[in-house]
This record gives sequence, C-alpha cells and structure tokens, in this order.
Amino acid sequence: MMTTNFQLPFQCIQYLEKRNAGSQRFLIASSGGKIYSYSAETGHRLSSWPRDVDASNANNSKATDAENGSDDQVPPEKKRKVSPSAEETVRNSKSAAKAPAWSSIPILVAHPNGDHVVALTAEDKYIRVFHLKEDGTFEQLSERCMPKRPCSIVLTDDGNTILCGDKFGDVYSLPLLPGDEPYVAPKPASRPKVPAATTLTVHSKRNLESLEQQLRYGQKTTSTEEKPALNFQHQLLLGHVSLLTDVAYVSVPKGVDSAQSRSYILTADRDEHIRISRYPQAHIIEGYCLGHTAFVSKLCIPRCAPEILISGGGDDFLLVWKWSEGLILQKIPLVEHPSETTQVVVRGIWATSFGALNIILVALDGSSQLQCFVLESDGTLKAQNPIEMSGNVLDVTSIEKDSTIVVSVDSIREEGSTHEWRSNATSPSNLIETYRVKPRTENLEWEPVTDSLATNINSSGTSDVPADTDPKRRKELNDAFYSLGNLRKKLGEDD
Repeated sequence: MMTTNFQLPFQCIQYLEKRNAGSQRFLIASSGGKIYSYSAETGHRLSSWPRDVDASNANNSKATDAENGSDDQVPPEKKRKVSPSAEETVRNSKSAAKAPAWSSIPILVAHPNGDHVVALTAEDKYIRVFHLKEDGTFEQLSERCMPKRPCSIVLTDDGNTILCGDKFGDVYSLPLLPGDEPYVAPKPASRPKVPAATTLTVHSKRNLESLEQQLRYGQKTTSTEEKPALNFQHQLLLGHVSLLTDVAYVSVPKGVDSAQSRSYILTADRDEHIRISRYPQAHIIEGYCLGHTAFVSKLCIPRCAPEILISGGGDDFLLVWKWSEGLILQKIPLVEHPSETTQVVVRGIWATSFGALNIILVALDGSSQLQCFVLESDGTLKAQNPIEMSGNVLDVTSIEKDSTIVVSVDSIREEGSTHEWRSNATSPSNLIETYRVKPRTENLEWEPVTDSLATNINSSGTSDVPADTDPKRRKELNDAFYSLGNLRKKLGEDD
C-alpha cells in the first residue's frame, strides 16, 4: 500500500518588490532547509536555494573524480595531476552534493528595496545575505556564524545594518554587506591579575574567604579556553540578563517640527520586560514598558504609527503602548473565556495598511484563526471578525497594492493543536491562503481569493513528509514550528 505524504509547510513567507527593476514582485518562503522564490503575479516557482543536485550530476561528479584521480579506488599509478581549476570544479561538485548543515530556516527578512534577502539557518547559526536576481534566483553574498543562535533579525531603516538578537540576551549590529578589506579583530582583554594579597597578609575570616574566591576565579579563568572571536565586522550593542525573545527598530522625529529623527531599539525578554534603548548609543536606556505578567514573544511597531507599540506573548491579552512614555493605552483580551489552564502564546503580530485602512493581524500558536483589528487614529485597536483558515496560522505577509494578505498555514497538524497530526494526508493541504479586503463595506470584511497565485504555489508543493513518520521525527518537526511555549516559566522558577 502506498503511503501518502504531507507537504512541509512554509515557516516564513515574505513579499518584496524590486524598486530598480520595473516593479518586479516576488514572494519568498522558507520550508525546512530551503528558500523558495515565486512570482507574486502568477505564483509560479522561479528558484530555490540551495539548488537540488540530480542523480545525473552526482554520477557525472563521480566519473570526474575517477578520471581526475580523486577516487580512492583508482590505483596510484593511474592517477594523474590535474590543474587547479579542474580540482576546484571537482571540489565544488562534491560540496554541492553534500547535505546542508541545517534543517530549518526560521527567520527570513526582505530588504526594503527588494534586492536582498537575509535568512537564518538555524542549526549552524549562520546569518546569510542573498541577492535576489531579476529572474528570482538567489545569489549568496555572505555568511556569518553567530556565537549563539539568533532569535530575531531586523534591518535599520536604510537597510544597511542588520540588528541581530540572540536567545542569550545579546544584540549585535552587522553591516548588511561585509567590506572588501579583511576584518581585524580587536585584541582580547587581559586576564584578571592574581591578587597581591596572600594568606600571610590577610587575617580576618571574611577577608580570607574573599581571597580564596579571587584565587579560585583566577584559576578558573586561566584554565578556561578563550572564546573564539568573531571574524567579521560587528558591534555588541546591548545585553539582557534574561532570554531575549524579540527585537524591534524604530525612528521617530526629535520634535514636532523637527526634520531630524532619533532611532531606538526595543527588546523583549522572557522576564516580562520591554526595554527601550537609544541607537546606536544602546548603553543609554530610555525606559521600560512594564505590564506583562508572562514572557513577551512579539513586538510590533506599525509603520503608519511609529509612536505605537503592540506587544504580546504568554498572557491572554495584548498590550497597546505609547512606548516612549511606557504608557499602556489599551489591554485587549485574546480569548473569550480565559481560565487558569489557558495557555496562550502569541506567534506573530503584523501591521499593514490598505489605503487609509490600518490593520493589525495577530496569530496564536496552534490556532487556525487570524485575529483582526483596525488601528484607530487615537492609537487604540478596534476588534473585527477573525479569519478562519484551513490550518494553524504560521506566518503572514501583505501585498498592499492589491489589498491582499498571504497566509502560510499548517496542513500537517490538526487545527488547534501544536502536536497532533492529521490522520489523512489527502485532506485540504494548502501551503498558503490569500484573502482580500472587501471594498465598500462599513466594517473590515475579508473574502478569499482564488487566483493563480495560491493555486500554483499550493500545487508546486515543497518537500514530502510521510504520513507514517515515526514519533521521534514528528516531535522534531513539532519543535521546529512550535517552540515559543517553552518560554513559559514553571511554577516556582522565579524563586
């Protein structure tokens, strides 16, 4: 009996428009360890990265190895010296055939001008920058390995700087494109000096204990290997004591009539804090937004209202802030009947504008509903009817010219669950669903769009996931898509 297969969902999806190429429009998406590009008009797949290596290429590379003396089975007397260019060709064919060192791409960021894409390959902790060509193919321009796995990546307004936050609390800034000159790392700080005091010069019990601690620390520092320095241009901007969860960047005018602006970094962590730091002088902390009672997982600053912040996480409500003052403007419930057993996790908050209509969309982990709000002129949110999807909402992007949103849906797990798989792989298995705002309606109403965009993307598929996947592999896939709930503290953990 033939086993039916699921299609691995899109973990991230982004819309971008190339400004310098006659208004070319693309959708890019990540699924598993691959990135795909599609035409935003037709939905036809244009390219993928990394490229697949077919069997004929693999066989050809083996034949080339044997011919050039690279195969161990060829006798030494039969081997002949090859030119450097031929050796490089063989080496490249071998490396292309190897499986990548990562299995998921959880972060995908589109550059404002549509020319570049920034992606994170999770397992090897690499930030990769691609040039998206006019034909939709990806050209990797750089790869930089971070010391800890990043959890959030944003670009500054000019698109020239990457701000990267990792789960251990640090935020780095990196140039979008590394310079041509080799990077010279600064000299490491000198090791702590051995204390001048000895047991012969210290007599009190308290001072003796302090001296012993200093000596132990000095021995530990001496015996521990130095951490390897990053071999590319970077700057450590700030750090949190707690686990970092999200980073947002914003620029606002210095005054009402001022043409100059000031930039800020807003960072959220597991300890319910939202910190406001000046950029690039991130050591200057402007203030905090305090009001959450559980971890904060997502921050959203609408482009149309940069003075407003919407935040959510492990609480059963959203908070709307005037962030510069740390002032809560509104508290919005996310569930109708909350209880002590309610486990809410905000997966994403997205802001978009269709003409004069400013919209905020919110998704919860393991929910097939996309909650909708209209951002009013006073900064408050007005709730609208939610959109019901055929599967859990994973990511959202908007095509503002068409008043359309594109939603990545989970077609593997049961609606409302983060771990239970569907029993039938042939049930509706859309990778994306598209919706358009109904024109000339008093309230915000959506209608499904059945055009070639969604049809072609869904029919092209991604990679197969067998319906009879073993429990261990199922758990790995579940954890890759639904890990935010692990931020929730266990009872008594703060103590």
